[in-house]
Amino acid sequence: MIVAKSVYKEKKRYAFYKTFMVPTLRFSSNKCLPSIFLNFFFSQFRSAFLPGRVKISRADHPLDEKIPFVPSWITIYLDFVGFWIRLLSFFLRRYGRRVYKYAGDFILSIGKLYAFASVVYRKNLSTTKRPFYIASPRFFLIHLVDPHLMCVPSLHIMIAVYTYKMFEFIAGQFGDKENLKEQIEEMKYGAIAISHAVLFVKQHSVNCIPAALYTMTCYCPELFPPDEAEAFIRLLFSPVSVKAPKGCRVHPASSPFVNISEEAQLQIKDHIIGLYRRFIEEKENTKSWEEPILKFLNELPKVN
Repeated sequence: MIVAKSVYKEKKRYAFYKTFMVPTLRFSSNKCLPSIFLNFFFSQFRSAFLPGRVKISRADHPLDEKIPFVPSWITIYLDFVGFWIRLLSFFLRRYGRRVYKYAGDFILSIGKLYAFASVVYRKNLSTTKRPFYIASPRFFLIHLVDPHLMCVPSLHIMIAVYTYKMFEFIAGQFGDKENLKEQIEEMKYGAIAISHAVLFVKQHSVNCIPAALYTMTCYCPELFPPDEAEAFIRLLFSPVSVKAPKGCRVHPASSPFVNISEEAQLQIKDHIIGLYRRFIEEKENTKSWEEPILKFLNELPKVN
């Protein structure tokens, strides 16, 4: 058995190479990429340039003011694509052709995630206040390519959570969970780091996280049931959550958590759990999973 290394040491270009060379993976990519373009970029820019077609809610919450703006976390924020691509590189290198089916299904499912979330976006867009900060080229890129109209639910959170759970699932399919125990934990805290990042770079509100976790519970209840979601929420702002992942380039000493009081941290987590539970409870009396989120968005102020 190959000795497992940090997932963060994987080269993303290996996944691109294998995806191009292997027909089944190339097929999955050819299905995934159009879904991302259509359900995120095209739909969002169409709404930005043709306003009034879909109502837009303001998803901000007063607790957002207690979270500092920390531009240095932009690297982690933008790493959410690399996060799931490294999963592919890791398993393709470790298992070879034996993992092609799982890898292909995983690529397809990323495209399906975008389509799943778009059920909400097509009916009600959402935005938050974000600082116009372009001192970094990375922030300039965000302002250039992201009209910032698809906040609830957060696709960043959805993809991060789905990736870490699928990493654990695929390892289990090969009877490798014990051997990859450190890597599974690394991926979990990588998802936590991305969850922190969306808040610290002010791309999302505390309202966006519970909506994303609820959406994930609806998308794959067997992988992400309510107890798993609540355990994930409790890890937010916890001391252990800054110890990993090793490749995120954020040292615990530079953590902005010190600028958030313990009282505020508890308030934020209580709010996230409370809103997540509200969505779960309301789903019991609705015909479709998105209705609780749409009801919540309808209660929020609208963009004129």
